[in-house]
Amino acid sequence: MRTIVSLCLFSLVVNAGMANAQGAASNNAATKAGSQKSHTKQTSKPSAKPTTRPQSAQKKLSPQKQFVSDVVRMAVALPQADPQDRLRVLTAATNLIGPVNRNLAKRYAKEGARIEAELVARGQKPAISILSAGHFDCAGAQEFLDQIPTSAVVDAEQSLINVLSACPNQATEPIRQKFETALSEGNLPARGLLAMMEKTGPKSAWSQTTFAKMFRTLPSDAERERAEAPNYAAMFNRMAPEVEKDVARDAGLRFLEWLGKLSEGNERGIAVNMTTDTLKQVLGEKAYDEALRGNLVARDVANSAGQAVEVEHVQEESVSVLSAMGQVGNDRTDHISKMSPSLRAREAAAHGFATGTSGDPKGADRYFNIAFSALDDVWNNRTEQKDAPDVIQEVSEAAAQVNAVDALKRTQALGDPSAQAIGMLAVARVVLGQSMTAEDGRPAREGSAVNHPIR
Repeated sequence: MRTIVSLCLFSLVVNAGMANAQGAASNNAATKAGSQKSHTKQTSKPSAKPTTRPQSAQKKLSPQKQFVSDVVRMAVALPQADPQDRLRVLTAATNLIGPVNRNLAKRYAKEGARIEAELVARGQKPAISILSAGHFDCAGAQEFLDQIPTSAVVDAEQSLINVLSACPNQATEPIRQKFETALSEGNLPARGLLAMMEKTGPKSAWSQTTFAKMFRTLPSDAERERAEAPNYAAMFNRMAPEVEKDVARDAGLRFLEWLGKLSEGNERGIAVNMTTDTLKQVLGEKAYDEALRGNLVARDVANSAGQAVEVEHVQEESVSVLSAMGQVGNDRTDHISKMSPSLRAREAAAHGFATGTSGDPKGADRYFNIAFSALDDVWNNRTEQKDAPDVIQEVSEAAAQVNAVDALKRTQALGDPSAQAIGMLAVARVVLGQSMTAEDGRPAREGSAVNHPIR
């Protein structure tokens, strides 16, 4: 691809050009110094004007950071038809380019914030929030908030929390109004309300009033909001000790009644356990028992407390780099080729990393050929493979640890532009990390992109 060739050539030119420029600058500086010294001896007169630093002597990017800058720009330039993919690419690009080019980071963050707001306005929950990247321009906070309809506040909860954290001066009052309006309309952004209470102070009049109102405004369709039950319980757990005991008692009883509308399950069990424990601590055993005696529904739900609950974990594919390191020298390609696409990609990448860092680049190539060929299948089936972006990042980072330029070429050969961009940014992330390690004075690993940025 033309982009591959142009990048590699450009980086080579950067390396050579920087070396030549530094050498020429040193020679010119030495010649100029000698000339000035000789001239001073002849005239014995001080210079009439202070010398100024020539523009050519201004600090330039290191070859590694120039590599990162080039790759980020190329990745962002690729088209992403899905706005969620575009948001993911812009968020990664913003985080990467921030230490290198803050102005470009702000530009990416601005575009990402616009896409994030548009997703929320259309009723879609953003897969990732660019507002946590730290480069959001607070001058545009109000414009961002204006794009969020009240009906979408729950979906925009994490985005609003991030804006509140990044821009407290500009965003606190507008976001408070958003939450208040949503609550009055029967929507309950529990995590967002808790973040606002922490911001304004749990003891503030607003926090106390809003806490009571929240547990009077629990959603009528409890089963539909089952996943939010632990979040509501977390709100109760944090705020109940901060309010009057009567307020905490009434809120706790209402919440237990609401939990009684849920069928048995982990979410209900976790919420019941948290709520009853907190209510006992706040009221004391005697007052707790008295409160439940006056509410039979809440009592029945509270009696189910203490049952063991299992926190559900998504089953992850088991891939061990340490195991791969122990099998270096044993050809595992046939075994790996029979695995599912995502496991095949991850397992081959682990063996490619282990083989490549052990000094066998040809063996690493064989494994990375398998890994990257599987990525297109992973991406094409990402409706079922929810962690497809993570798989691409994992494989690309493993390849970049062995040879950053070769990894870049491989990512650019992926079939989908979004997959290409995600992989390219993963490669850039590795190179930037190695660059930072070198700048900290710690030796980079032999074979890393810091020691051999272009090969």
